[in-house]
Amino acid sequence: MFPNTWKTDLGSGFLVFLIALPLCLGISMASGFPPTAGILTAVIGGLIVSFLGSAPLTIKGPAAGLIVIALGAVVELGAGNNVLGYKRALAVGMVAGVVQIIFALTKAGNVGDMMPSSVVHGMLAAIGVIIISKQAHVLLGVVPQGKDPLHLLAEIPHSILNLNPEVVFIGLLSMLILFGLPMVKVNWIRRIPGPMFVLLAAVPLGLLFDLEHEHNYFLSNHLFHVGPNLLIRLPGTLSATIAFPDFSVIFSAASLKYIVMFSLIGSIESLLSVSAVDALDPEKRTSDMNRDLLATGIGNTIASALGGLPMISEIVRSKANIDNGAKSHLSNFFHGMFLLLSLALIPGLLQKIPLAALAGMLIYTGFRLASPKEFMHVYKIGAEQLFLFVTTLVVTLATDLLIGVGVGLVLKIAIHLKNGARLSTLFRTIVQEERNGCQLLIRVHEAAVYTNYLGLKKRLANVDASIHTVVIDFENTSVVDHTVLAKLKGVEREWNGRRMIITGLDGHEAMSSHALAARRKARPAVAV
Repeated sequence: MFPNTWKTDLGSGFLVFLIALPLCLGISMASGFPPTAGILTAVIGGLIVSFLGSAPLTIKGPAAGLIVIALGAVVELGAGNNVLGYKRALAVGMVAGVVQIIFALTKAGNVGDMMPSSVVHGMLAAIGVIIISKQAHVLLGVVPQGKDPLHLLAEIPHSILNLNPEVVFIGLLSMLILFGLPMVKVNWIRRIPGPMFVLLAAVPLGLLFDLEHEHNYFLSNHLFHVGPNLLIRLPGTLSATIAFPDFSVIFSAASLKYIVMFSLIGSIESLLSVSAVDALDPEKRTSDMNRDLLATGIGNTIASALGGLPMISEIVRSKANIDNGAKSHLSNFFHGMFLLLSLALIPGLLQKIPLAALAGMLIYTGFRLASPKEFMHVYKIGAEQLFLFVTTLVVTLATDLLIGVGVGLVLKIAIHLKNGARLSTLFRTIVQEERNGCQLLIRVHEAAVYTNYLGLKKRLANVDASIHTVVIDFENTSVVDHTVLAKLKGVEREWNGRRMIITGLDGHEAMSSHALAARRKARPAVAV
């Protein structure tokens, strides 16, 4: 494989590196970690994890989706001392990596299939809003008073009234580039990664505004201050990027909470990304989820031991990897190699990047996670799905990710019970199988919902190779949720030369006109 694909993978790896470099720096800063922590994670994800059997076209590195957890760990575990909080967060990351390894060895890599899509999307939208709430103030050049997302959102009008014009100019131009680039129709321009355009504009502006030196300037009879604190600051040497964990409070309630969040949410987000990348793979390869989770867990353990951020299979960079012609895991390797070289050879150039430019990139990422289109997409699937989505989002903003997701999952179960499912059947897969030549009939009884989907998936994975058609009959079910129908659609896409036919839904009431809307058994009309 190496001789045949390395040139293509080298080119793709370089282009992904151009995207990853500023994002790794921005994600690190937003997470309360040193700027180089994200680069270190991506280097380990590329140079080491690539060869541990991870999904071939995924790019491993830090993700915006874990910013909220990482920053929360630094702040809460440090209790006012962010350096100490960072080292204690590294200890949490190491233990979470070991937990992910245990997940993989116990074949728990399918845990992502148990997550209702509306809850997952609500969680991601909440993460997007939280990122925007924090980075908006960085883009405006103002230090906010609030700490939690709702207070930070409420403070945005105040920060707008007190904005720093030079800082805002850099940040808004960065956002304009990222939002406007998809509208450009010139092919050669569209092939250049948006983050690289941002740096090409922001770094010269930082030099023009002389951000490297403390000084004041007047504009419209107002005095403003700028200086090196508005630029990225890196350690003096490559070895100084290494930091070691502090395990002194690893058994505290706060540490255990973040271990659960890192291991569960990180694993779910990573596995969902792998599934999405498999669907985009031109060669239609199917990744071994448990093996990829094992590789990610090992990578997280190593990265946290050396001072890095948590690692996942990152969807945006992975999609760019595929779009640029990647063929194998070598593209991830080359992307990590280029990141290491940039850290070793051009640290001076990296320190000329304005923080406002990174804030613009992160706000753009946050907006994509919490896009109005996402709300409309969920609403089209069904009003109850939008209710789950919004509830997960709001509770997460008001509390934290773990509580938000937990409330979403419990609420989903409550909706199933209201729609006619029995509690005793929510966690059991009840099916009957009947073979007729090359056709297999699977009759599903009681409830077909996210909590018992894994049993159905296991049966589908064990279907004999001689079976050409699988018929799944839901006639005897009381509830069939959207998650199950969407997952079955995904299974069918992965099959080569085999058909899936879903029947028995004519007697069910759809929650919306969407093809994959949840269904419940039609209730008999009440005589008047």
